[in-house]
Amino acid sequence: MYKNIIVPMALDHGIADKTIQIARTLLSEGGQITALHVHEAPQKTVSAYVDESVMQSAFDRAEKQLQERVTSMDGVKGVIVKGHSGRTIVDTATSMKADCIVLGSHKPGLIDYLLGSTAARVVRHAPCAVHVARY
Repeated sequence: MYKNIIVPMALDHGIADKTIQIARTLLSEGGQITALHVHEAPQKTVSAYVDESVMQSAFDRAEKQLQERVTSMDGVKGVIVKGHSGRTIVDTATSMKADCIVLGSHKPGLIDYLLGSTAARVVRHAPCAVHVARY
């Protein structure tokens, strides 16, 4: 069983409840589940055309949405960070000394085989155990 589990969640996908339930099953008594949302800002080329206040407003909305979702999840704290999903999940797991990451993954398409999905990146580089739930 695990003491410090991170559950990455995309706020626009409905699989978070399922991955939180898996995390609860894997959690040791007295452990902590952290729901992590990685907010990806527009790429450099696009960001040149988007006002900083618009990007901050989007981040603030995502943070509010995450907190609203986790309030109904007993024993789960919400954390939002800016960055690239795959790298930031791994970096956050490292800095939080997580011993497990539970994340959902879609069935890979052709582009995923060429570029790799977020789940594949996390599995390859995570500093801890990773449980991938396929949806």
